[in-house]
Parts: sequence; C-alpha cells; structure tokens
Amino acid sequence: FWDKENQIFYWDFCLFLAKDLLHPTPEEEKRRHKKKRLVQSPNSYFMDVKCPGCYKITTVFSHAQTVVLCVGCSTVLCQPTGGKARLTEGCSFRRKQH
Repeated sequence: FWDKENQIFYWDFCLFLAKDLLHPTPEEEKRRHKKKRLVQSPNSYFMDVKCPGCYKITTVFSHAQTVVLCVGCSTVLCQPTGGKARLTEGCSFRRKQH
C-alpha cells in the first residue's frame, strides 16, 4: 500500500514455509539425528539371525562391536564395522519387535 504521509510504498504480503515442520514425512524423520527427531528414538535394534548351516536362531544387536558366532556350529554370523554389524552372506534375519 502507499503511505501518503511518508511517501513510501509498502508491500503487504505473507511468507509461507515450503514444508510442514510439525508433520514431517517418515523419510525425513528417519534421516534426522536420533536426538533431533520430534520423538526421540534409537537407530539400533535387535534381530534374530538364522544360521545358514544349522538353522539355529541367535539374537544379535544391530550395532554389535564383537564377532557373533552361532551357538550350534560356531559359524561367524556377523562382523563389526564402524557402525552397524555386517551380516555374513547367506544369513537371514528378522528385526525384533519391542
């Protein structure tokens, strides 16, 4: 609008955010740091790993820092890396529900 007293023209408008901060998509929420999510949740989980040799099931932590061996046949099920543990080829796994 035009201010006749000060001889200045003002724009009267609103700015809108490009995305909704209160309702992020699950993909955005997953990419965020575990402490900066709307509801804090860990990145780690437990999983049941089935040995390809003897088919015994062993519970393994996703970020295991030691080599995990099969209870039945002593086969290596997973090896540690810098973050998540790497499963051995042929091992099938299922993420445990809390």
